[in-house]
Amino acid sequence: MPDYHLPLLPGEEYHVLSRAVGNEKLFRNGNNYAFFLARYVRHITPVADTYCYCLLPNHFHCMIKIKEEAQLENHFHEVKQGKHFSAELLPDFVMERFSNLLNSYAKAYNKMYNRKGALFIDYLRRKEIETDEQFRATAFYIHNNPVHHSYCTDLSNWNWSSYHAMRSNEPTWLLRPELLEAFGGLSGFEKFHGQPGQDL
Repeated sequence: MPDYHLPLLPGEEYHVLSRAVGNEKLFRNGNNYAFFLARYVRHITPVADTYCYCLLPNHFHCMIKIKEEAQLENHFHEVKQGKHFSAELLPDFVMERFSNLLNSYAKAYNKMYNRKGALFIDYLRRKEIETDEQFRATAFYIHNNPVHHSYCTDLSNWNWSSYHAMRSNEPTWLLRPELLEAFGGLSGFEKFHGQPGQDL
């Protein structure tokens, strides 16, 4: 099961997710999804690379690889000018980037829809990716989530996931070559994603 307190360590891979409080929606229209992705790239790419993602009306999933310690230290000094650095601070520093993402989006969302209060649950849930099999299963689970939750009948019909980017030659900020390599290439990726859904 995902853990709310698992440290996000340099060089490690994780499945991370968060959801809206109660029956709230995180995304009401395409502009909301696009705005969240732009904020995600801004806040998260300095500290983590992303293999894949899926945004759904009331929650999101991402599979990420935390940057190496030297890269995190450089970014730490950029945003924490004058602050003392130690490696022990890095998991909290990475978590702070995610908190900034969620808080930034929630503030803009509340202003747009004239609402108040929390939008996301308190913590980012995360689960470490420890095997190649788990890596492939997690990527499939993330891409298949819209079908799993009955938002569509075919995962290719959902616009707000990385599935389309994986099958495209267009430039992307995602770790596309690395993800496809885990499936033995694009044909293996497509074959694996053609199987029935499964829970993690």
